[in-house]
Amino acid sequence: MAGSVLIHTEDEQLLDDLLRLCAAAGAAADVVHGGPVPAAQWERAPLVLVGDDRAAAGGPGTGSRRPGVLLIGRDLDDHTVWARGVALGAEHVLHLPGDEPWLADRIADAVEDTGPPALTLGLLSGCGGAGGSTLACALALASARQGRPTLLIDGDPLGGGLDVLLGAEETTGLRWPALASSRGRLPATALQEALPEVRGVRLLSWDRSDAARLSAEAMRSVLTAARRRGGAVIIDLPRAADPAAAEALAQLDLGLLVAPPGLRALLASRRVADGAGVAVRDLRAVARRTGAGRNSAEERARLLGLPLAGEVPEEPGLSDAAESGEPPGADPSSPLARFCATLLDRALPVAGAAS
Repeated sequence: MAGSVLIHTEDEQLLDDLLRLCAAAGAAADVVHGGPVPAAQWERAPLVLVGDDRAAAGGPGTGSRRPGVLLIGRDLDDHTVWARGVALGAEHVLHLPGDEPWLADRIADAVEDTGPPALTLGLLSGCGGAGGSTLACALALASARQGRPTLLIDGDPLGGGLDVLLGAEETTGLRWPALASSRGRLPATALQEALPEVRGVRLLSWDRSDAARLSAEAMRSVLTAARRRGGAVIIDLPRAADPAAAEALAQLDLGLLVAPPGLRALLASRRVADGAGVAVRDLRAVARRTGAGRNSAEERARLLGLPLAGEVPEEPGLSDAAESGEPPGADPSSPLARFCATLLDRALPVAGAAS
Protein backbone atom coordinates (compact mmCIF):
# COMPACT_ATOMS: atom_id res chain seq x y z
CA MET A 1 0.00 0.00 0.00
CA ALA A 2 1.13 3.49 -0.77
CA GLY A 3 -0.58 4.98 2.33
CA SER A 4 -4.00 5.85 3.70
CA VAL A 5 -6.59 7.93 1.87
CA LEU A 6 -7.27 11.19 3.72
CA ILE A 7 -10.96 12.05 4.25
CA HIS A 8 -11.94 15.50 5.48
CA THR A 9 -15.67 15.96 6.12
CA GLU A 10 -18.21 16.46 8.89
CA ASP A 11 -21.06 15.10 6.76
CA GLU A 12 -21.82 11.72 8.34
CA GLN A 13 -23.65 10.31 5.33
CA LEU A 14 -20.86 11.37 2.99
CA LEU A 15 -18.28 9.95 5.39
CA ASP A 16 -20.09 6.59 5.44
CA ASP A 17 -20.13 6.51 1.64
CA LEU A 18 -16.45 7.39 1.33
CA LEU A 19 -15.43 4.82 3.93
CA ARG A 20 -17.50 2.20 2.09
CA LEU A 21 -15.73 3.00 -1.20
CA CYS A 22 -12.32 2.84 0.49
CA ALA A 23 -13.15 -0.54 2.01
CA ALA A 24 -14.30 -1.88 -1.35
CA ALA A 25 -10.99 -0.82 -2.89
CA GLY A 26 -8.95 -2.32 -0.05
CA ALA A 27 -7.76 1.15 0.97
CA ALA A 28 -7.09 2.30 4.53
CA ALA A 29 -8.57 5.70 5.41
CA ASP A 30 -7.60 8.47 7.83
CA VAL A 31 -10.49 10.74 8.80
CA VAL A 32 -9.80 14.31 9.93
CA HIS A 33 -12.61 16.11 11.71
CA GLY A 34 -12.65 19.87 12.07
CA GLY A 35 -9.60 21.66 10.77
CA PRO A 36 -7.11 22.55 9.69
CA VAL A 37 -5.61 19.34 8.33
CA PRO A 38 -2.02 18.85 9.54
CA ALA A 39 0.34 19.76 6.69
CA ALA A 40 2.36 16.52 6.89
CA GLN A 41 -0.79 14.40 6.71
CA TRP A 42 -2.12 16.42 3.79
CA GLU A 43 1.10 15.99 1.82
CA ARG A 44 1.78 12.29 2.38
CA ALA A 45 -1.70 10.93 1.64
CA PRO A 46 -1.90 9.31 -1.82
CA LEU A 47 -5.40 10.79 -2.23
CA VAL A 48 -7.32 13.53 -0.39
CA LEU A 49 -11.13 13.46 -0.38
CA VAL A 50 -12.64 16.72 0.86
CA GLY A 51 -16.36 16.98 1.50
CA ASP A 52 -18.03 20.08 0.14
CA ASP A 53 -18.96 20.97 3.72
CA ARG A 54 -15.23 21.48 4.44
CA ALA A 55 -14.24 23.09 1.13
CA ALA A 56 -13.99 26.53 2.66
CA ALA A 57 -11.46 25.25 5.20
CA GLY A 58 -9.10 24.35 2.33
CA GLY A 59 -5.80 22.62 2.88
CA PRO A 60 -3.28 23.28 5.61
CA GLY A 61 -2.47 26.76 4.34
CA THR A 62 -0.72 28.79 1.65
CA GLY A 63 1.43 26.74 -0.68
CA SER A 64 -0.38 23.51 0.25
CA ARG A 65 -1.73 22.73 -3.21
CA ARG A 66 -0.90 19.25 -4.41
CA PRO A 67 -2.15 16.69 -6.93
CA GLY A 68 -4.70 14.10 -5.90
CA VAL A 69 -7.22 16.36 -4.14
CA LEU A 70 -10.88 15.65 -4.94
CA LEU A 71 -13.84 17.74 -3.79
CA ILE A 72 -16.94 15.62 -3.14
CA GLY A 73 -20.42 17.11 -3.21
CA ARG A 74 -24.01 15.89 -3.43
CA ASP A 75 -26.04 18.76 -4.84
CA LEU A 76 -25.84 18.75 -8.64
CA ASP A 77 -27.81 21.99 -8.76
CA ASP A 78 -25.25 23.90 -6.66
CA HIS A 79 -23.05 25.44 -9.37
CA THR A 80 -20.96 27.33 -6.82
CA VAL A 81 -19.21 24.07 -5.92
CA TRP A 82 -16.95 24.50 -8.96
CA ALA A 83 -15.61 27.79 -7.62
CA ARG A 84 -14.90 26.12 -4.29
CA GLY A 85 -13.08 23.35 -6.15
CA VAL A 86 -10.85 25.89 -7.89
CA ALA A 87 -10.12 27.67 -4.62
CA LEU A 88 -9.23 24.36 -3.00
CA GLY A 89 -6.97 23.35 -5.87
CA ALA A 90 -8.96 20.18 -6.49
CA GLU A 91 -8.15 18.01 -9.50
CA HIS A 92 -11.82 17.09 -9.88
CA VAL A 93 -15.19 17.96 -8.43
CA LEU A 94 -17.38 14.88 -8.00
CA HIS A 95 -20.99 14.29 -7.00
CA LEU A 96 -22.26 11.19 -5.26
CA PRO A 97 -23.86 8.84 -5.94
CA GLY A 98 -23.46 9.43 -9.69
CA ASP A 99 -19.63 9.50 -9.69
CA GLU A 100 -19.16 6.51 -7.38
CA PRO A 101 -17.75 4.14 -10.04
CA TRP A 102 -15.13 6.67 -11.15
CA LEU A 103 -14.22 7.50 -7.55
CA ALA A 104 -13.90 3.82 -6.62
CA ASP A 105 -11.38 3.31 -9.43
CA ARG A 106 -9.49 6.46 -8.45
CA ILE A 107 -9.20 5.31 -4.84
CA ALA A 108 -7.94 1.88 -5.88
CA ASP A 109 -5.39 3.38 -8.27
CA ALA A 110 -4.10 5.76 -5.61
CA VAL A 111 -3.31 3.13 -3.00
CA GLU A 112 -1.74 0.54 -5.29
CA ASP A 113 1.99 0.78 -5.90
CA THR A 114 1.59 1.48 -9.57
CA GLY A 115 4.61 2.10 -11.76
CA PRO A 116 5.24 1.51 -15.45
CA PRO A 117 2.73 -1.04 -16.78
CA ALA A 118 3.85 -4.60 -17.29
CA LEU A 119 5.11 -5.57 -20.70
CA THR A 120 2.81 -8.24 -22.06
CA LEU A 121 4.04 -11.13 -24.21
CA GLY A 122 1.83 -13.68 -25.91
CA LEU A 123 2.95 -17.12 -27.11
CA LEU A 124 1.22 -18.74 -30.06
CA SER A 125 1.95 -22.20 -31.43
CA GLY A 126 2.00 -22.47 -35.19
CA CYS A 127 0.61 -26.00 -34.94
CA GLY A 128 -0.06 -28.67 -32.36
CA GLY A 129 3.07 -29.66 -30.47
CA ALA A 130 5.04 -26.63 -31.63
CA GLY A 131 6.17 -25.85 -28.09
CA GLY A 132 4.43 -22.58 -27.33
CA SER A 133 3.42 -23.64 -23.82
CA THR A 134 6.93 -24.89 -23.08
CA LEU A 135 8.44 -21.61 -24.21
CA ALA A 136 5.85 -19.59 -22.25
CA CYS A 137 6.80 -21.38 -19.03
CA ALA A 138 10.53 -21.06 -19.67
CA LEU A 139 10.19 -17.34 -20.44
CA ALA A 140 8.23 -16.77 -17.24
CA LEU A 141 10.87 -18.52 -15.14
CA ALA A 142 13.64 -16.54 -16.86
CA SER A 143 11.78 -13.29 -16.28
CA ALA A 144 11.36 -14.03 -12.58
CA ARG A 145 15.08 -14.86 -12.27
CA GLN A 146 15.87 -11.49 -13.80
CA GLY A 147 14.00 -9.83 -10.94
CA ARG A 148 10.73 -8.85 -12.64
CA PRO A 149 7.33 -9.40 -11.06
CA THR A 150 6.05 -12.05 -13.47
CA LEU A 151 2.58 -13.42 -14.12
CA LEU A 152 2.08 -16.44 -16.39
CA ILE A 153 -1.45 -16.75 -17.77
CA ASP A 154 -2.87 -19.89 -19.34
CA GLY A 155 -5.14 -18.58 -22.09
CA ASP A 156 -5.99 -22.00 -23.54
CA PRO A 157 -8.85 -23.73 -21.67
CA LEU A 158 -8.23 -26.95 -23.63
CA GLY A 159 -4.50 -27.07 -23.05
CA GLY A 160 -4.48 -29.24 -19.94
CA GLY A 161 -3.25 -26.58 -17.53
CA LEU A 162 0.11 -24.84 -17.29
CA ASP A 163 0.19 -25.71 -13.60
CA VAL A 164 0.82 -29.31 -14.64
CA LEU A 165 3.71 -28.27 -16.90
CA LEU A 166 5.19 -26.31 -13.99
CA GLY A 167 4.67 -29.18 -11.56
CA ALA A 168 2.30 -27.04 -9.49
CA GLU A 169 -1.06 -28.75 -9.87
CA GLU A 170 -1.22 -29.24 -6.07
CA THR A 171 -0.25 -25.63 -5.27
CA THR A 172 -3.14 -23.72 -3.71
CA GLY A 173 -4.53 -20.53 -5.22
CA LEU A 174 -7.15 -19.25 -7.62
CA ARG A 175 -7.62 -20.78 -11.07
CA TRP A 176 -9.54 -19.42 -14.04
CA PRO A 177 -12.95 -20.88 -13.08
CA ALA A 178 -13.00 -18.55 -10.06
CA LEU A 179 -12.39 -15.52 -12.31
CA ALA A 180 -14.24 -16.54 -15.48
CA SER A 181 -17.19 -14.24 -14.78
CA SER A 182 -15.11 -11.22 -13.74
CA ARG A 183 -16.13 -7.81 -15.03
CA GLY A 184 -14.82 -4.32 -14.40
CA ARG A 185 -11.91 -3.50 -12.17
CA LEU A 186 -9.96 -6.10 -10.17
CA PRO A 187 -7.56 -5.01 -7.41
CA ALA A 188 -4.10 -5.77 -8.77
CA THR A 189 -2.47 -6.55 -5.44
CA ALA A 190 -5.29 -8.79 -4.26
CA LEU A 191 -5.29 -10.68 -7.56
CA GLN A 192 -1.55 -11.30 -7.41
CA GLU A 193 -1.66 -12.52 -3.82
CA ALA A 194 -4.56 -14.89 -4.54
CA LEU A 195 -2.78 -16.74 -7.37
CA PRO A 196 -0.42 -19.72 -6.92
CA GLU A 197 3.28 -18.90 -6.88
CA VAL A 198 5.77 -21.27 -8.50
CA ARG A 199 9.51 -20.50 -8.44
CA GLY A 200 8.84 -16.77 -8.19
CA VAL A 201 6.17 -16.79 -10.92
CA ARG A 202 2.52 -16.04 -10.23
CA LEU A 203 0.35 -18.40 -12.26
CA LEU A 204 -3.22 -18.17 -13.52
CA SER A 205 -4.05 -21.57 -14.95
CA TRP A 206 -7.00 -23.85 -15.59
CA ASP A 207 -7.89 -26.74 -13.32
CA ARG A 208 -9.22 -30.18 -14.22
CA SER A 209 -12.91 -29.26 -13.94
CA ASP A 210 -15.09 -28.67 -16.98
CA ALA A 211 -13.60 -25.66 -18.76
CA ALA A 212 -15.71 -22.58 -18.08
CA ARG A 213 -16.42 -20.25 -20.96
CA LEU A 214 -14.03 -17.34 -20.60
CA SER A 215 -15.40 -14.00 -21.70
CA ALA A 216 -13.51 -11.12 -23.25
CA GLU A 217 -14.56 -9.03 -20.24
CA ALA A 218 -12.92 -11.48 -17.81
CA MET A 219 -9.67 -11.50 -19.80
CA ARG A 220 -9.74 -7.70 -19.99
CA SER A 221 -10.25 -7.37 -16.22
CA VAL A 222 -7.42 -9.76 -15.39
CA LEU A 223 -4.95 -8.30 -17.88
CA THR A 224 -5.70 -4.72 -16.86
CA ALA A 225 -5.07 -5.59 -13.21
CA ALA A 226 -1.95 -7.60 -14.04
CA ARG A 227 -0.44 -4.82 -16.13
CA ARG A 228 -0.84 -2.34 -13.27
CA ARG A 229 1.59 -4.39 -11.18
CA GLY A 230 4.43 -3.89 -13.65
CA GLY A 231 7.08 -6.41 -14.63
CA ALA A 232 6.08 -8.96 -17.26
CA VAL A 233 2.85 -10.75 -18.13
CA ILE A 234 3.29 -13.83 -20.32
CA ILE A 235 0.23 -15.46 -21.91
CA ASP A 236 0.03 -18.88 -23.53
CA LEU A 237 -2.67 -18.52 -26.19
CA PRO A 238 -4.69 -20.97 -28.29
CA ARG A 239 -4.24 -21.09 -32.04
CA ALA A 240 -7.95 -20.39 -32.64
CA ALA A 241 -8.87 -17.00 -31.21
CA ASP A 242 -12.03 -17.18 -29.07
CA PRO A 243 -13.33 -13.85 -27.64
CA ALA A 244 -11.01 -14.03 -24.61
CA ALA A 245 -7.97 -14.81 -26.74
CA ALA A 246 -8.88 -12.03 -29.16
CA GLU A 247 -8.96 -9.60 -26.23
CA ALA A 248 -5.55 -10.81 -25.07
CA LEU A 249 -4.08 -10.45 -28.56
CA ALA A 250 -5.23 -6.83 -28.68
CA GLN A 251 -3.42 -6.07 -25.39
CA LEU A 252 -0.07 -7.66 -26.27
CA ASP A 253 3.05 -5.58 -26.53
CA LEU A 254 4.75 -8.46 -28.29
CA GLY A 255 3.48 -11.68 -29.84
CA LEU A 256 5.77 -14.65 -30.44
CA LEU A 257 4.69 -17.32 -32.92
CA VAL A 258 6.56 -20.60 -32.41
CA ALA A 259 7.15 -22.07 -35.88
CA PRO A 260 8.43 -25.66 -36.12
CA PRO A 261 10.00 -27.06 -39.29
CA GLY A 262 8.14 -28.90 -42.03
CA LEU A 263 5.79 -27.90 -44.84
CA ARG A 264 2.53 -28.70 -43.06
CA ALA A 265 3.71 -26.95 -39.90
CA LEU A 266 4.73 -23.92 -41.94
CA LEU A 267 1.35 -23.75 -43.69
CA ALA A 268 -0.46 -24.04 -40.35
CA SER A 269 1.81 -21.38 -38.84
CA ARG A 270 1.05 -19.04 -41.71
CA ARG A 271 -2.68 -19.29 -40.99
CA VAL A 272 -2.08 -18.49 -37.34
CA ALA A 273 0.17 -15.57 -38.30
CA ASP A 274 -2.41 -14.17 -40.70
CA GLY A 275 -5.12 -14.29 -38.04
CA ALA A 276 -3.08 -12.96 -35.13
CA GLY A 277 -1.25 -10.34 -37.17
CA VAL A 278 -4.44 -8.33 -37.55
CA ALA A 279 -4.69 -7.83 -33.78
CA VAL A 280 -1.09 -7.86 -32.48
CA ARG A 281 0.89 -4.66 -32.88
CA ASP A 282 4.24 -6.53 -32.92
CA LEU A 283 4.23 -10.18 -33.99
CA ARG A 284 7.50 -12.07 -34.50
CA ALA A 285 8.51 -15.62 -35.30
CA VAL A 286 10.43 -17.91 -32.97
CA ALA A 287 11.84 -20.85 -34.94
CA ARG A 288 12.52 -24.28 -33.56
CA ARG A 289 16.06 -25.33 -34.42
CA THR A 290 16.26 -27.90 -37.20
CA GLY A 291 18.78 -30.41 -38.48
CA ALA A 292 20.73 -30.12 -41.69
CA GLY A 293 18.69 -29.88 -44.87
CA ARG A 294 15.61 -28.31 -43.24
CA ASN A 295 14.48 -24.77 -43.95
CA SER A 296 16.42 -22.29 -41.81
CA ALA A 297 14.98 -20.06 -39.11
CA GLU A 298 15.45 -17.02 -41.31
CA GLU A 299 13.70 -18.74 -44.21
CA ARG A 300 10.72 -19.76 -42.08
CA ALA A 301 10.34 -16.23 -40.72
CA ARG A 302 10.50 -14.85 -44.26
CA LEU A 303 7.85 -17.28 -45.50
CA LEU A 304 5.64 -16.29 -42.56
CA GLY A 305 6.17 -12.61 -43.31
CA LEU A 306 7.41 -11.96 -39.76
CA PRO A 307 10.59 -10.65 -38.16
CA LEU A 308 12.67 -13.37 -36.51
CA ALA A 309 12.88 -13.04 -32.72
CA GLY A 310 15.19 -16.02 -32.25
CA GLU A 311 15.84 -19.71 -32.75
CA VAL A 312 14.94 -22.06 -29.89
CA PRO A 313 17.83 -24.46 -29.22
CA GLU A 314 17.41 -28.19 -28.85
CA GLU A 315 17.42 -29.37 -25.25
CA PRO A 316 17.85 -33.12 -24.72
CA GLY A 317 15.88 -34.61 -21.84
CA LEU A 318 13.19 -31.93 -21.81
CA SER A 319 10.34 -34.45 -22.03
CA ASP A 320 11.80 -36.63 -19.29
CA ALA A 321 12.24 -33.60 -17.03
CA ALA A 322 8.59 -32.61 -17.59
CA GLU A 323 7.43 -36.11 -16.65
CA SER A 324 9.33 -35.83 -13.37
CA GLY A 325 7.79 -32.42 -12.56
CA GLU A 326 10.80 -30.31 -13.56
CA PRO A 327 9.51 -27.20 -15.39
CA PRO A 328 11.04 -26.32 -18.76
CA GLY A 329 13.84 -23.81 -18.38
CA ALA A 330 14.10 -24.31 -14.61
CA ASP A 331 17.87 -24.85 -14.82
CA PRO A 332 19.31 -21.38 -15.56
CA SER A 333 22.35 -22.95 -17.24
CA SER A 334 20.29 -24.98 -19.73
CA PRO A 335 20.20 -23.98 -23.42
CA LEU A 336 16.49 -23.16 -23.21
CA ALA A 337 16.90 -20.95 -20.13
CA ARG A 338 19.83 -19.08 -21.66
CA PHE A 339 17.87 -18.55 -24.86
CA CYS A 340 14.90 -17.16 -22.91
CA ALA A 341 17.09 -14.78 -20.91
CA THR A 342 18.62 -13.43 -24.10
CA LEU A 343 15.25 -13.15 -25.80
CA LEU A 344 13.84 -11.15 -22.87
CA ASP A 345 16.84 -8.84 -22.80
CA ARG A 346 16.46 -8.10 -26.50
CA ALA A 347 12.71 -8.17 -26.98
CA LEU A 348 11.33 -6.47 -23.89
CA PRO A 349 13.06 -3.09 -24.32
CA VAL A 350 11.99 -2.98 -27.97
CA ALA A 351 8.41 -3.89 -27.08
CA GLY A 352 8.39 -1.30 -24.32
CA ALA A 353 9.58 1.41 -26.69
CA ALA A 354 6.86 0.50 -29.16
CA SER A 355 4.02 0.47 -26.65
